[in-house]
Amino acid sequence: MTTLASAPAQAAAIKHKNRQTFWALLALLGAVLLWGTSYAATKTAISHFSPMLLIWLRMVMASLILLPFWRKLPKPDYRPGDAKWLLGLGLLQPCLYFLLEVQALHYSTSSQVGAVAALAPLFVAFFAWIWLKERMSPAAIAGLLLSLGGVLLLSLGASKGASAPNPLLGNFLQLLAIFSIAFYMVAIKRFSQRYDTWWLTGSQDLFGVLFFLPGILLAPEGALTSAPKEAWLSVLYLGGVVTLGGFGLYNMAMRWLPASQAAMSINLVPLIAILLGWIWLGEALSSLQWLAAAAILGGVLLGQLPITLRRSEQVVQAQA
Repeated sequence: MTTLASAPAQAAAIKHKNRQTFWALLALLGAVLLWGTSYAATKTAISHFSPMLLIWLRMVMASLILLPFWRKLPKPDYRPGDAKWLLGLGLLQPCLYFLLEVQALHYSTSSQVGAVAALAPLFVAFFAWIWLKERMSPAAIAGLLLSLGGVLLLSLGASKGASAPNPLLGNFLQLLAIFSIAFYMVAIKRFSQRYDTWWLTGSQDLFGVLFFLPGILLAPEGALTSAPKEAWLSVLYLGGVVTLGGFGLYNMAMRWLPASQAAMSINLVPLIAILLGWIWLGEALSSLQWLAAAAILGGVLLGQLPITLRRSEQVVQAQA
């Protein structure tokens, strides 16, 4: 039985936990909004830069913005054996993930590539179940299935065109990219309590600068000077806003949320990608795709509902 003395402390602890959850969900929303806009921006830039050059420029932009603040970041709590894991995380993201995703946008539309991103929670839940022993509630599973159904509708409603010469190959490459980022999202949980969010993000960006260095070395002469203003603005946005902000905010949310719950929010990415593809790139939306977007949004809300209700019940019980 909870004593009278401990009840206020318990209620205060739950309220603190709720505040953490609120800020974590807000950070997730910011990350998802940035990731959702990245597909249209990448589609614009990839018309003028090779994939390796585009990713290298993106990593350089992000690193230059974070570099002045590097010394002010909290020092990581390094432990023996961390180096190999940090190296593996860097290879997964940004290296493998960005390389596969940019190639996918060569062959498919930003809408379809963004839609495949909604499969990430399925992989994250699988890895979290095996590695972190996290369980998903029936409502979360139902929400995930509803969102995945929305992704299928998005694919059925998409049409081929000049911007999607081989959507099957492009979507398959994006599937591989999502597989790699899902493993990264689970693995980052191992370090989120001992390593500062922005330290992790910045170190991975610097690793990406070295990994994609051949992009600038192998770039054809005049590739940088001939690119139009909109291509450079897209690179600046991708590097300075999406790369730093998106993964920084997501890593921040991972400090307070289960990996599988945090990944559920990724199902909003295709909704944003489709809307931006329609507004920015003129990629048409069919009535079936609008229905699919509603299913994705409904699935995410359904997946988050049980946790919100459970936290509210805990506050009431602690105050009783």
